[in-house]
Parts: sequence; C-alpha cells; structure tokens
Amino acid sequence: MAKYSRLHGSVGLISLANPPVNALSSVVRHAISEKVAKAFRDPEVTCVVICGENGVFCGGADIREFASTMRGPPLVPMIDAIEEGEKPVVAAIEGVAFGGGLELALGCHYRIAHYKARVGLPEVTLGLLPAAGGTQRLPRLTGVAPALQLITTGRHVAAPEALKLGIVDQVTEQNTVEVAVQFAKSVVGQALHNRRLSLRQLSCPPDGLFEETMAQIKQRARGAVAPIACVQAVKAAATLPFKAGMDKERDLMATLFNSGQAKALQYSFFAQRSVAKWNLPNGAHSGISKARAVHRAAVIGLGTMGRGIVVSLVRAGISVIAMETNEKQLHTGKKMVIAILEKDAQKHNAAPRADLVHFTERLSDLSNVDLVIEAVYEDMVLKKDIFKQLSMICKPDAFLCTNTSALNVDELAAVTGRPEMVVGMHFFAPAHVMKLLEVVYGQHSSPEAVATAMQLGKRLGKVSVAVGNCPGFVGNRMMKLYVEQAHFLLEEGATPEQVDEALEEFGFAMGIFKVSDLSGLDVGWRVRKEAGLTGAGVDWKEPPRRRQGRRYSPLADLLCEKGHLGQKTSRGWYLYEKPGGRDPKPDQGLHSFLVEYRSKYGLKARRIDKDEVLERCLFSLINEGFCILDDGIASGPEDVDVIYVHGYGWPRHRGGPMFYADMVGLSKVLERLEFYHQAHPDVPYLKPSPLLRKLVRNGSPPIREWREFLKRPHSHL
Repeated sequence: MAKYSRLHGSVGLISLANPPVNALSSVVRHAISEKVAKAFRDPEVTCVVICGENGVFCGGADIREFASTMRGPPLVPMIDAIEEGEKPVVAAIEGVAFGGGLELALGCHYRIAHYKARVGLPEVTLGLLPAAGGTQRLPRLTGVAPALQLITTGRHVAAPEALKLGIVDQVTEQNTVEVAVQFAKSVVGQALHNRRLSLRQLSCPPDGLFEETMAQIKQRARGAVAPIACVQAVKAAATLPFKAGMDKERDLMATLFNSGQAKALQYSFFAQRSVAKWNLPNGAHSGISKARAVHRAAVIGLGTMGRGIVVSLVRAGISVIAMETNEKQLHTGKKMVIAILEKDAQKHNAAPRADLVHFTERLSDLSNVDLVIEAVYEDMVLKKDIFKQLSMICKPDAFLCTNTSALNVDELAAVTGRPEMVVGMHFFAPAHVMKLLEVVYGQHSSPEAVATAMQLGKRLGKVSVAVGNCPGFVGNRMMKLYVEQAHFLLEEGATPEQVDEALEEFGFAMGIFKVSDLSGLDVGWRVRKEAGLTGAGVDWKEPPRRRQGRRYSPLADLLCEKGHLGQKTSRGWYLYEKPGGRDPKPDQGLHSFLVEYRSKYGLKARRIDKDEVLERCLFSLINEGFCILDDGIASGPEDVDVIYVHGYGWPRHRGGPMFYADMVGLSKVLERLEFYHQAHPDVPYLKPSPLLRKLVRNGSPPIREWREFLKRPHSHL
C-alpha cells in the first residue's frame, strides 16, 4: 500500500509501505496511482514527495507476480502520469531504488538520495529488461554509454556515483525526506518541461558504439538473450522518438517475459533464497536451530585455500588466528594475505584490516577461538592428527570445521571428543572470491553447529548450502562423472577443443579441459593416487583401461607422468606460450598422443558431434544429481542447482542441472541415458537413477513438485 499525508500544509507526502523492500505489487501500484491523483487534485498541495517506509525507497517489482496474470494498474501509465503532472514531484531515495523502483524515481521530476543509498536496473539478471521506461529514460539522463553499461549488467550504483552520472540531483547525509521536502518547496513555480525525461533529446552516441557493445555483450553473455535485448532497447532510445522507443521496449519485454531463460533466471533467484531453509534428518531446520555468534576464528593451513578463507573472515570483521607449521609457508601466507587486505583497503579508501589477523606456528594459540577451519591439503591421516589435537586444545564449545572437498567428515569427527561440534565447510578456490560454500553435516553434527556454519557463510557473503556427508558431497561427486565422460570422448575420437567448444557454446565460461589446465592436472592425479586408481597401488592384472571393475581412462595420468600439468608447466590438454600462460592453443603433440593411445588400445576413432558431447557430459552429471537427491544428500533440486551455478560455472540462464533436465524433458533425459548405458555397459553411472525413472512414471511433474518424491535428507557414506 501507499500512505498519504500533508506536510507544512502544501507538501503531499506519499509513503510506500510494503515491507521488507516496498515492492511494487498490484496493491502498491493501485495505491500510488490513487494517492498521486489525490495530491494533484488537492488545491492546497503545491508539490509532492514520494518516499518509502523503514529506510527503503523501493526494491522494484514483486517478482512473485510474474508467475500469474498481472493485476492492478500497469506501471508505465502510472509513471507517465507522475511525469506529466503540473506539480513538482521529488523522489526521496533511501536504502535502494532498484528496477521498477528506480523507474518510478526516473518518472519523478527530481531525485534526492541518501549517501548510503544504491540504485540500479537489475532486470537483466532475471532474464528481462527494464520495461517501465528504464531503457528510454535513463539514457536521456546519463547519456547512452553509461546507460548501456548499467542496464546490460544490472550493476548497482552507490549514491555518490549516481550523482556523478546525473541519476540523482542531490546526495545528503541528513534526513532524506526532510531534505526532499525542503527541496520540493524550493522548486515550486519553476518550469517542469526540462525535468520530464521523456521530452529530452538524446545527443548522438559515438559511431559504432552499439555495434561494439553488441559484440562485447554477445561474447560475455555466452548465449543469454536478455543483455542483447537491453542493447536493442537502448538503441531505440537513441534513434527513435520516446513513444516509439517505449513501444520497442514493450515488444522486447514481451519476447523475454515468457522465455525459458527468464524462467531459469527467476528460478535461480528463488532457489538461492530457498537453500537457506536447510534441514537435518532429526527434523531440525534453520527456523528452530539458533546459530552461535563467532567473534574469534582460526584457520589452519595457509595455502591458496587457507589464505582466501582468512581474507574472507577479516573482510567480515572477524578476528582470525592464521596458523601454519611450516615457517616458509607461514611467511608466504602472511605476505599474500596482507597484500590482498591492503589492496582491499585501497579499493575502498579505508584502513587495512590486517590488525584482525594474528599469524602463528603454534596450535596451542587456538585455545580460545569460537570456531576453527582446517584447510590443509587433502590427506586424511594429516587431518585426523589435527582434529585429535584440536579436540584437546580448543575450548569445549568451539566448533571444529574442515575444508575438505571430498573426505569423510564422520571419520574426522570420530577422532574428536565432540563429534556433534564437527561440520564440513567446503569453500571454493579462491575462497575470498568464489561465492559458494557447501556446509557438510555428518552423522552426529548438531543443528547448532550447522546453523553456525550456515550463518557464518552468510556473514562472509557466501551462498551457503547444507549437504549430507558422502564422497565428494554434491558438487565434486557430480563433477567427477562429468570429467570422466569428457575423457572417454577423447578416447573415442574427440579432441579437447571439440569438447570445450560444445560446452562453451552451451554457456560455460570455460570448457572442462581448459578448467583442468587452469586448476592443474596434478590436483586430480593426487586424489586418484590416494583412491588407488593409479600409481603404485593399482592392480595391474586388470586391463589398463579398467580400474576397480569399471571403465577408467588413464589419459590424464599419462599426461601427468610426462610432466604436462596444465598452465603451470605450459602444457596440459592445451599448449601455452610459457609456464603460467593463460592463452590455450591446440597442441598437435597431444593430438598425436591421442592417436598413438587409441592405436595402442585398439580404439577406433569416430566422429563425435556436439549433441553427443553435451548429452554424455551433462546427462551423466544430471543423473548423478538425481542419485544425490534419492540418497538424501541434498534436500531438493534447488540445492543442487545453486551449487552448480555458484560453484561450478553452470550458466545461470540455464537454471542449473536439475532445472535444465526439467526444461529438456525428463523422458528425453531418461531415453538418452538408457541409450548411452546400453552403448557403454561398463560405465555404471550411465544407468538411469531410480528417482528419474519414478518421476517419469509419475508423468514428469514440474521441478517444484519433486520434493514430494524425495526421502528425508541424511548423512550417507
């Protein structure tokens, strides 16, 4: 709703009241239209101020209405009526003015913002464009180039930058509404013609701006259509009269609104929020499990991952003890952590937060912390030794967390005297950049421990997902099969370039072989050695291309034995000009190696098309996702999708692996998996999941109904 009152006898004050962000629901739109008309009719009112209650102007449209028929007055005529009014209207912006909220403000004649406020048009992140005049009015205010950048990225702008861009007329540190009221009274009687953005003429943009921007967008968007439509809409603002531009904006929006990409992006929006509603096998969930505050934390291990975790904690204002037993690694870790923090300080024009970190070589210094995150390399013996010591050194109510990416959390918990205080906190490298955090609960992890880890992740700015305990948890358990299929495709005739090209065309920023080169082939090699799949522990009585009774590709192992470890050695699946180089080139030596390999093992190369690459890589990953859901490791498909979008580069405009399966059609996924399993009976994970079969038998219900077919989540190993 919107409230109306009169201030000083002559100022009509309209307050948006729809907590928490004053979204423009149908009720709110109706109320605004009614109150604006009332203010314009009132002969005592000479000016109008529009604000939001509770320190927030307006967060934009209520996207829950997108799934149903939109009711209530449309936004465009409402904003047009405000702009066409003969009394000055001032927007008093506090908190945020996003999407339709900013479009509402652009329809006002003036805009006053609190210095902490932020504005933006984020519709592109939902697969849409600003369709209430945002693509037409903003360029008339800021110029074409800045508007293009803001609209195609959805970037939020702080009030000081908004002032420089011309989006707002004034920034204040005082009470924004009071300042706006005084400002509105001061402009009474002034001509409003030049304050109506729809009447402004746009200066001609530089030659080639739209062509250059479109080329950049197509490369960056990787198949997403909304950014392209945004460019087309802004071009209409620059080349057409306002009304014709509005018509173009409307037509583009109509195309986007019901698109699969918009549905995927809106699903992702809600999925990210739903994962916070985690639950445990005993019925405990986020609503009843209270997190404990973390004031002092410790990080053990200052490799790449540990350093990133330390930086993340410091950024959140948490005091950290950073511990490393190796003196050289301690020195290197300290130097790199401080460098990142100093760079942060320069970027934000603030004092460095290095005073929050204490570096030590002594485990005994961790005796009084609230929570410890162990981040040493993946060695179970080493981790067990650390957890035994922590159990004796740390105070009894300290939480003990491991950053393991695949190891058994229950096995670690068992060596402590407090298994209920042990959880996994699987960060993704680099930890101070990547948004995802898998919080792994073991058989004995208490609801309080899980709640504390989840809340800490939120405080660190992470998207936290609670998952059960099994090898690889959710993300890496699925990824392993995706990688294996890519290797099998090379054995059968594909090249790394062909596989990566298909995946990148699908929307991944990097194909799997480029990712492998970036990460280092030796990372997976070490894991496979520990699993007994290669190296000294292998049973050589099995055929060379089989391990532990199933098909196995030693291609990556053979490259590692040659010292071809990826970018770090200038050779891996691709060739690089120098060690550490980032520009991958096709490696004819690798192609020859593949020919020799196939000849040695009697493999006949065949033509492999793009569809087979995508189906075998993606459907094997999706099938394992169904197995994870069936096992209760993830509580719903949203958990799997959020993990893959935020941690593994799955294209956001495709929703996530499980959403993609729903869009493709579960019956098709089932049919193709059956086909590939029949063709490759020695690859057991191509056998369709029982859950997938059950869903198809039940008519392939939409993804929002899958939870009805799932077991309760549990720790499973």
